Parts: sequence; C-alpha cells; structure tokens
Amino acid sequence: MVTTARAAGLRDYPALADELGGDGAALLGRFGITVAAVTNDEAIIPAESIGWALEAAATELNCPDFGLRLAARQDIDVLGPLAVAVANAATVGDALEFASRFVFTHNGGISVGLIEDPEGEPEAIGLEYRDTAAATGFAQGAGLSAGTIHKVLRQVAGEDYGLLSIHLPHPPVAPKSLYIEYFGAPVVFDSPYVVFRIPAEMLARPIAGSNHTLRTISVDYLNRNFSDQDHTMSARVRVAIEQLITTAKPDIATVARMLIMHERTLQRALAAEGTTFNDVLDGTRRDTVYRLLRETDLPMSQITALAGLREQSALTRVVRRWFGVTPQQIRNSARAQHGSSAGIRVQPVSRE
Repeated sequence: MVTTARAAGLRDYPALADELGGDGAALLGRFGITVAAVTNDEAIIPAESIGWALEAAATELNCPDFGLRLAARQDIDVLGPLAVAVANAATVGDALEFASRFVFTHNGGISVGLIEDPEGEPEAIGLEYRDTAAATGFAQGAGLSAGTIHKVLRQVAGEDYGLLSIHLPHPPVAPKSLYIEYFGAPVVFDSPYVVFRIPAEMLARPIAGSNHTLRTISVDYLNRNFSDQDHTMSARVRVAIEQLITTAKPDIATVARMLIMHERTLQRALAAEGTTFNDVLDGTRRDTVYRLLRETDLPMSQITALAGLREQSALTRVVRRWFGVTPQQIRNSARAQHGSSAGIRVQPVSRE
C-alpha cells in the first residue's frame, strides 16, 4: 500500500519555485503532480512524490531551506477540515488531541502525540511528530512538516507560545541560523524524530477566538467521513512493527509487549478485524522494502537484512509475489522516474 497525502500541502510550491528562478509547474509535473492538484482541497497524491518534489526544488534551485520557506508561506487551511477543528478547540490540549486523532486525514503516514520531555525537565513535555517515510532522509519534508506545526502552535497558543527547543531528524542542510531564526528557539539536529519541547502548562491554555459551533461541526464531519483507522488494532500493530522492522525482530511476542497486552488478546483483536499478525507483518514488510528499493541506494543484501529476510533470494521471491517484478526492476523504475534529479541522494537507513 502506497502512503497518500493531501496535495494541498504543496499549495504554494509553484509560486515559491518560480520566485527562486525555477519552473514550479514543471518540477511538480516531473513527479506526477499537477498545479490543479495542489490547488484542489480534495486531491490525494503519493506521499513519496511530495518528498521527491521538495528535495528536487531544494537541490536544483540552490535553496537548502526550501521546506521551511514553503511552510512560512502556507496557511494552516492546507490541513483541510482538521484545521477548523484545531483552530476552534477549547484549549491547546484539545487541539493537539484532535490533531493526534485525525492527522491521518492529511497524510496517512504521519502521527502526532505527546511524550515525556526528551531532556527530562519536569515542567516540560514533548510534542512528537513521526513519519513512516522518515527513513528516506527527506530533510525538506521534515522541514515543511515542522514548520507547519510551528505555525499551528503559534495560531492556537499565541505567537510566542514558549517553545523551549526543537529536535529535527536530520543534520542541518541549511545554515543553523536559518532554523533558529524560523523557530525562535534552540535547534537539536540528528534526533530520531521531530519533537517540539513545550511548557506543560500550555496544554490548559484556552484558544482565543475559539468557536464552539465550528468545533462541533468540524469534529462531527471528521467522525462521520473518516474511519477510525488510527485506532484499529491492525493500525496499532503496524506502527509497532514499523518501529521494529529495521532494528529488531518484529515477532508477535515483541509487538504484544509493546502494546501491553497478551499475545492471544492481540490475535483475537486482529481476527475481529478480519486479519492476522502475519498479514499485517507481510504488508508492513512489503511497504518497507518498496521504500528502500525506490528511495535509497542500499545494496540488495542490506535491504534483505533490514527487511528481516535471511537470503537475497528470499527478497527476490517476496518482491515478485508482492509486485510481480524483481527488486532491481523496482529500483530501475524509480531511477528512471527521478533521473533528472540525480543530484539528490537519500541517506541509507541506519541500524543504530
């Protein structure tokens, strides 16, 4: 299953690319995205195409902070109906709860949630953003996402909402001063995920101008029109497997421990959804292999190991079963599609 996202996340991409001396429409078109799509609130496109389009613009237009610049131009309305629910929540904590529940309506491969402060300060918490495609090393995509979250927090919690620091999952691809200027706080690079360190008291802060009627209408719309896919057991299992698959053995016992439940309870819950642990594992492994083949230059032997397969011949067999072609054919297709962006190099997945 290819992860999809709302094309509106690239709404100001053509204009920004044009201003930087490029051809925004042509850049988007190279990755199968039309200008009409990014101006359409309903258009859905592959999330990986967004990542490639951002990296191409940053590389070819010599603009290493392209993702941040695009975020600065965007309005939170690019989030669609989720933006209405977030902007009209009663408190900042409520807004983040809505974001956590419904962020999949903007991009099916991302999640947002609260964690303990990564630096251990008792009066601080972390707002963590995860992307299932983070292994691709798309720094521009991380910049766009982090920049957008920063704008949302400023809107709901105030211009100076008290950001203590931000952690980003890549090395600085632009001068550090640009990041510090944009976020107005210290920046920590090469972290596992994007994390905003914020004061814990901020969660109780009321949102100025919140409209109860708009909140009720938008949340009702989200509940009626989008499934609770983020709450299903199969989705929870998939997230756990994705965290394990390239670093450890994602067996049912390990996943059950992560979800704090007995193996048999987990099996029954998956059966009630018409699936099994092996089915979810197979689908997650399939998508991981697909990303690694298309978006990294890792050798086949390393992809075999990262996917938890014993022999390279096993990789060839499962890829043929999943896609009807060989691993090399998938890689060759990706290189042909993105050949004109040959200057882009995605960092391989680390097992550390």
